[in-house]
Amino acid sequence: MADFVTDILERYNTLTIVGLSSKHRRPSYGVASYMQTHGYRIIPVNPNETKVLGEKAFPSLDAVPEPTEVVVIFRRREFVPAVVASAIRKRAKVIWMQEGVIHEEAAARARQAGLAVIQNRCILKEHARRFVTDGI
Repeated sequence: MADFVTDILERYNTLTIVGLSSKHRRPSYGVASYMQTHGYRIIPVNPNETKVLGEKAFPSLDAVPEPTEVVVIFRRREFVPAVVASAIRKRAKVIWMQEGVIHEEAAARARQAGLAVIQNRCILKEHARRFVTDGI
């Protein structure tokens, strides 16, 4: 039986990445590029971007016009509650807080609303650990 993270990575193929930057040196760009290369659809959310990795960027999670599966958060802790509130409104399935991002209260609200929550884990590293046999 697959573990919780493997199940999420296999079940969902669209990642709405909040805080995704077009700057190649930013962790969000490297992670999104890797995930896109491995077959995931990327939806960038950043009010300072118009397009990232060939995908139209949206100014907020609420502005994304389609259903949301996994919300990957590349924002500081103080911004997490607002992102989680938007994800709940959008009926997202998963909140994924990247390494260094932990917010227990927002995580509890998300879980109470029926969302799966992962905190303080890099989606790239978790994917590579499970699905890439020759390393990253």
